[in-house]
Amino acid sequence: MASFGTKSAQNLLTCDIELQTLFNEVVKHFDCSVLCGHRAEEEQNEAFRNNGSTLKWPDSKHNRKPSKAVDVVPYPIDWEKLNRFYYFGGFVKGIADKLGIKIRWGGDWDNDTLTEDQKFKDLPHFELID
Repeated sequence: MASFGTKSAQNLLTCDIELQTLFNEVVKHFDCSVLCGHRAEEEQNEAFRNNGSTLKWPDSKHNRKPSKAVDVVPYPIDWEKLNRFYYFGGFVKGIADKLGIKIRWGGDWDNDTLTEDQKFKDLPHFELID
């Protein structure tokens, strides 16, 4: 059974308890890394400038305390194997549903189960639905 490394565990601790619950369950079955939870103003605006986000500070769910969004990727990380990101996204959605946690994934923003209709693909991004 996989577990989070120190950096991933620290990043996850900046997130809402529902995201912590979700990804602590996910990692038991699918090894993954938490890249980002809460983002401060400078980090958020840098993500916006680098096209890693469509939102500036303070409009992202990453900017709340605790964070209502988290960026998590399958481990080992291979940015060339996008199919694995899609598989992981579906796996996370299934675990979230089982736990009764409502999330939105950056590979299917409108939650219609169609991934081809997304204008902005943010495959590591998961956020709580308010």
